[in-house]
Amino acid sequence: MPRVRRNVPVLAVIAAGGVLGSLVRHALGSLQHGPPSWPWATLLVNVTGCLVIGALMVVLLELTAPHRLLRPFLGVGVLGGYTTFSTFAVDVQVMLVHERYGGALLYLAVTPVAALVALWLGTAITRTVLMGRGSSAEEVRA
Repeated sequence: MPRVRRNVPVLAVIAAGGVLGSLVRHALGSLQHGPPSWPWATLLVNVTGCLVIGALMVVLLELTAPHRLLRPFLGVGVLGGYTTFSTFAVDVQVMLVHERYGGALLYLAVTPVAALVALWLGTAITRTVLMGRGSSAEEVRA
């Protein structure tokens, strides 16, 4: 039972962050009305979420000693609620139902590639900007 009590704050910040991230995702998704020819809103959310999480993990894991609840709040909660694999899957299914097979296949290919590139860019740009080209994390912390 002590382990469950210790996890309550972590679960609470994940839930709170998830609410915030989901609200932002919903607001952006509602900007695209009707059945889209291409699910731009979902693609934008997933790619920007990956860009931000790449930058966030550099800051939290390499440059700072954050509070133990910050990573679950921001990384799992906010960005987990913001990004959406389930909507990505539904978008593909809708495109298939409407017999847009080429678009569905393209979307299936573009989304994970763009997300991985964004993650890499977020990490690389943050390291370059915050650490400088030759600096180590230890030098930046000092």
